[in-house]
Amino acid sequence: MIRRKIAAVMTPFRIIIAAYIVSIFIFSILIWLPVSQNEGIRLTYMEALFTSVSAVSVTGLTVFDVSQTLSLTGVIILALAMQVGGIGIMTLGTFIWLLLRRKINLSQRLLIMVDQNQYNFSGMVKLMRGILLLALSIETIGALILGTHYLQYFDSVWEAYYQGAFGALSAFTNSGFDVTGQSFIPFVDDYFVQIVVITLIFAGAIGFPVLMEIKEYVQSIKRKKSYRFSLFTKVTVTTYFLLFGIGAFGIWLFEHDLFYAELTWHEQLFYSLFNSATARSAGLATMDISVYALPTLLFLSFLMIIGASPSSVGGGIRTTTFAVMFLTIKSFALGKSDVKVFGREIHPEDKQRTFVVLSFFMFVLFVAILMISFFEGNNPYVDLIDIIFVTSSAFGTCGLTIVPTSSFSTSSQITLMVLMFIGRVGIVVFLFSVKRKETKSYYKYPTERIIIG
Repeated sequence: MIRRKIAAVMTPFRIIIAAYIVSIFIFSILIWLPVSQNEGIRLTYMEALFTSVSAVSVTGLTVFDVSQTLSLTGVIILALAMQVGGIGIMTLGTFIWLLLRRKINLSQRLLIMVDQNQYNFSGMVKLMRGILLLALSIETIGALILGTHYLQYFDSVWEAYYQGAFGALSAFTNSGFDVTGQSFIPFVDDYFVQIVVITLIFAGAIGFPVLMEIKEYVQSIKRKKSYRFSLFTKVTVTTYFLLFGIGAFGIWLFEHDLFYAELTWHEQLFYSLFNSATARSAGLATMDISVYALPTLLFLSFLMIIGASPSSVGGGIRTTTFAVMFLTIKSFALGKSDVKVFGREIHPEDKQRTFVVLSFFMFVLFVAILMISFFEGNNPYVDLIDIIFVTSSAFGTCGLTIVPTSSFSTSSQITLMVLMFIGRVGIVVFLFSVKRKETKSYYKYPTERIIIG
C-alpha cells in the first residue's frame, strides 16, 4: 500500500529531480572532506555545496580558486561531478546497468526518456550507449590534442596532459571550471587552443541527438545510402550557428571603438568568436569580461539566457525555444495561424511549451534579480548589471561573471544555486515535476474572447 502511494507520488520527472539532488549532496560531502582540499585550507560546507551545485549543473560559478583550493583528489571529484552533470544521470546509470548485465525495464526506459527530453521509448538504451561512447571519445580526443599541444607550456608531461584533460572535459561539458587559475587567459594568443576549445564547446552544446544523427549520416555516406536529418536537428543546428555568428558580430559591433580599438583584426576576431561561443553555456574565458561596456554585457546576458540546445550539456531557454518563438511571432505578423519551417509544421503543443518556458524563465529570472538586489542592497561591490549578469549566467548554466561570486551574500548564493539547478534539469522537467496529475473534465464552460495586448 505504502509502495503504491510512493509510486503514485514519485513520477519519472520527480525521480530525475531527486536523483540530481542526491548527487549534489553526495558530491558536496566529498568536496567538503579534508582529503579534497589542499593542506592548510578548510572549506565551509556552504562553499562545498555551492561548488557541487555548480559542477553538477555544469555552470562553473565558484566561490574560490579551484587551482589553489582543491587537491588532486578534490579535482578528480569535481571532474566526476562535471561528468555526471554533463552527460546526465540516466546515461551513466544505463552504463552501470549494462555493465552489471541487468535488463532495463519499462520504468527505467521512461526515466531515460525524461532525462534526455525525448518523446518515445524506442532506441533509448541504444541512444544512451551511443551518447556515452561518443562523449568519452570526444573528451579523450580533445584531451590528447590539448595535452600534446600543452607540452610547450608546461614543465612536465603529467602537468601538460592533466591540464589538457581537465580543459577538454570542462569545454565539452560546458562546465566552465579550470585548474589554471585563469581559465584560458594564458592562451589568449594561442588561436589553435581557442579553436579546439570552441569546437569542444560546440560538440557539447549542440545536443546529443544532433551528434548521433551526424554519426549516422557519416555512416550512411560510407554505406552509400541516403539519409534525412530530423526537423529537430535542422532547427537546432541552424539556430545555434546563426546565434553564434550574430553573437560574434554583436560583440565586435559594441566593442570595436572601445576595448577593441587598439587591437589587431585577428585579436578582435578571436575575442568575439570565443566570447560568443562561451557565453552560450560554457563560461570559459580568454579575457576579463568586466572590461566590456554595459551594452556588451547586456548582450552577453541575452546570449546566456538563450543558452545551448535541448538534450545537451547546456542550459538556458534552449535554441529550439528561441527558434519556435521567433517563427511563431513571424507567422502571427504575417497573418498565419500555423508555423512552418523546413517543409514541416511545428506541433501546436510545442508552440504552447515554448511560451510556457519563456514565461516561467522570465518570471523566475525577474524574481531572482529582485531578491538578490534586496540581499545586496548595502553591498558596495555589487551593481545592478552585476546582478543581471550573474543571474543570467546561473540560470543559463554558463558560469561567466563580472564580479567574484564570493562577493555575494549567502542568501544570494542560495538563490543562484536554485537558478543553476533549475537551469540544469530543464524548465520543462521542473514544471512537470510540480505538475498535478491531470483529471478528466466532464463538462466545459462557454468560450468567450478577452482582449490581449
